[in-house]
Amino acid sequence: MTEITAAAPTVPAQPPAGLGVEELRVHVAGLLERSRARSTALTEAVDEADLVAQHSPLMSPLVWDLAHIGSQEELWLVRDVGGREPLRPEIDGLYDAFQHSRASRVDLPLLTPPQTRSYVAEVRDKALDALERSPLAGRRLVDQAFAFGMIVQHEQQHDETMLATHQLRAGAQVLHADPPPAAGPRGPREVLIPAGRFVQGTSTEPWALDNERPAHPVALPAFVIDAYPVTNGEYAEFIAAGGYDDRRWWSEAGWKHRTEAGLVAPQFWERDGSGSWWRRRFGVLERVPADEPVVHVCFHEAAAYAAWVGKRLPTEPEWEKAARHDPATGRSRRYPWGDEEPTAVHANLGQRHLQPAPVGAYPRGASAYGVHQMLGEVWEWTSSGWEPYPGFEVFPYPEYSQVFFGGDYRVLRGGSFGTDASAIRATFRNWDHPIRRQIFSGFRCARDATPGEIGESTVGRH
Repeated sequence: MTEITAAAPTVPAQPPAGLGVEELRVHVAGLLERSRARSTALTEAVDEADLVAQHSPLMSPLVWDLAHIGSQEELWLVRDVGGREPLRPEIDGLYDAFQHSRASRVDLPLLTPPQTRSYVAEVRDKALDALERSPLAGRRLVDQAFAFGMIVQHEQQHDETMLATHQLRAGAQVLHADPPPAAGPRGPREVLIPAGRFVQGTSTEPWALDNERPAHPVALPAFVIDAYPVTNGEYAEFIAAGGYDDRRWWSEAGWKHRTEAGLVAPQFWERDGSGSWWRRRFGVLERVPADEPVVHVCFHEAAAYAAWVGKRLPTEPEWEKAARHDPATGRSRRYPWGDEEPTAVHANLGQRHLQPAPVGAYPRGASAYGVHQMLGEVWEWTSSGWEPYPGFEVFPYPEYSQVFFGGDYRVLRGGSFGTDASAIRATFRNWDHPIRRQIFSGFRCARDATPGEIGESTVGRH
């Protein structure tokens, strides 16, 4: 069994503007190498028995995720962009996420771990050949290397999924990373966002996915949003006050789920004989740190806490305005802090740390409004359902976004400590069922602004 240490990114996450074709090829190759290094580390950290095991019915075996990464890369980069014949057409159905539920994949005749490693290596060789041969222009799929960026993001998304599987597996610690930076000054608990229009989504981000498009104006009334995510200490107060037992704070669907699932605290929390809370984190049992954002809570738990404190969850447009809008210029930023790439001083991303960082740890990552830690840390539940933007167009296939619109899904924003910078932007949208909490999910609260607050926000404005 191999122990690994997470490494910080060494390649910019998104293609810098103005790159020539050869420079773009070098950039893309670096991102492909970085994503594969992470996939390899996550799968080589455990033995073959762990790779093929079903650690939770909510998750695929790790070996399935690795082969699925290769299968998608073959489909888009080898077959479509590269124009090659299928390498292993007989396995396509095994790694089609729509043909088999996660719980059933363990019973499929999957490739063995050695076969899987050989397959993904062969696919990568052919994909790099396609990268060398493609003009990276001439049709939308390859313009600005979009297909390659899509595959980089896909692999990193599955790497985060595999990281969540590691959290669910039993056994000793096998993943290691440096601790996050220390807490900083908290400042005000809330931030007022004045009424007005802003531009949501993007029409210019080269590797943005279809559900992030197109850019469109949204007008919002004034609202107040938490300056940082809800912490473990704050959430523990909700538990201590009997929040899980008080029907008043829960929606009908939330109370039904809380009762049926027997929820009493965030996933992986347990109380010792003295009443103190402990958590299991990647094989280690440790005291719950009070100043970190709470993680592994479902939408219903987040909404109940918000109701308990007299607030609500932010809508998706509210979250994005607080994260992106610059009131000084009127434009929407690429990231909360500006347009420059995420670095270690901006956000807790890329599995650099295997836990959320405490509140105030990234002052240089604050948005123009002074809202902190909106990228990285924890995926933040919003109150919005999963729907297309006005003018949405499917690209390049409906199974990425369109088939999921509607239903009971809720949107999550901002990424987590397990999200790579190449797979997150301030426009990036995630979604999941409201009962899910094996993901690295947390939240912050919002509320309508009061008339007095609205009046103060208009002083000096014309």
